[in-house]
Amino acid sequence: MNPFGAVIQMNSGLDLANNLSMAERLMEAAVGRGAQLLVLPENFSFFGGSEEEKRAAREDPVHGPSLTFLKAFAARHRVWISGGSVPVADPGSSKAFNVCFLVDETGAVRARYDKIHMFDVDVGDGTRYRESDHVRPGKRPVVVDSPFGRIGLTVCYDLRFPELFRALSAQNAEIFTLPAAFTVVTGRDHWETLLKARSIENFSYMLAAGQWGQHAGGRQTYGRSMIVEPWGTVVAQCADGVGYVLAPLERERIIRSRQRIPCLSHRKL
Repeated sequence: MNPFGAVIQMNSGLDLANNLSMAERLMEAAVGRGAQLLVLPENFSFFGGSEEEKRAAREDPVHGPSLTFLKAFAARHRVWISGGSVPVADPGSSKAFNVCFLVDETGAVRARYDKIHMFDVDVGDGTRYRESDHVRPGKRPVVVDSPFGRIGLTVCYDLRFPELFRALSAQNAEIFTLPAAFTVVTGRDHWETLLKARSIENFSYMLAAGQWGQHAGGRQTYGRSMIVEPWGTVVAQCADGVGYVLAPLERERIIRSRQRIPCLSHRKL
């Protein structure tokens, strides 16, 4: 039987306890339907407004409340979790890393990925974002073996950089997880197209979990969390609102797609 992956769609805010409770409720519902690999959205445990709030939310990289929650849930339910992203303190700096922890079914941390690409953009509606003002970028692509296949970890704005996905694919990634908080403007025009492109280019599963709705500071996120199979078909997608969707992760689809068009072995550059 094929394992099931699930993407969790949240509307996170400033209240850590409330956010963790929301994540727990949604993940338990997905596990109840058979999910074995769960993907949470970016900033799942804290979605801040001001720079002061964001700095205050920085967590310890080992004993922080978000990671403690992820480890306990994974061990209790015997599932793997791509833990959205968490602001993790950078010792000696006022900045944080935007970190995705991958936790296995025993509650052990199998990988830490620090988001590489900073969201420093003007999206066109008069809003400016400068993630690098309070976040330090990571430097290293991360791929991890799992019972479901080789998992490549990414976060949100990373989606716009195909070279990162090629680097993950070069390490034999078969499943990409993408916690995100896409804006409404960019989500409406680019979200699904980019997810399909990264999936097709690498003939890999894409599990993209997004934030949705209005947040502290007035930011609005797009949602439409989805699972894309290796041929580029959307096999599950969240509607507007808080929720989750799941789909089987069929390794045969990966193999069949790569055999039909072996572009990964045809690369010249």
